[in-house]
Amino acid sequence: MALEETFFHRLADETIENISDVIDDAIGDRIDVDLEAGILTIELDSGEQFIINKHALNRQIWMSSPVSGASHYDYDEDTESWRSTRGATTLHEQLATDLAVKTGHKIALD
Repeated sequence: MALEETFFHRLADETIENISDVIDDAIGDRIDVDLEAGILTIELDSGEQFIINKHALNRQIWMSSPVSGASHYDYDEDTESWRSTRGATTLHEQLATDLAVKTGHKIALD
């Protein structure tokens, strides 16, 4: 069932802002972390980018990763997490895994 619009926006914005803060605090001195107009861009020294944003029409968070490609996440109210539409992984798990591959740093995003 789709989330109510106001709840979706609040939840998605909080999630993306939290991810931005955690990554910036952990490795922001080694990569460029930019949150602007609700779009989180994480740029590596190589020029590769992770882009995370909300997609209001589908009530999803979308991520583009240089490691795993494009993925979409629905909010699972039972687990209170953003779960992949293609598998059992969560947004936080996939992003942490992909960042570790590219930066060598494990970051706890949950």
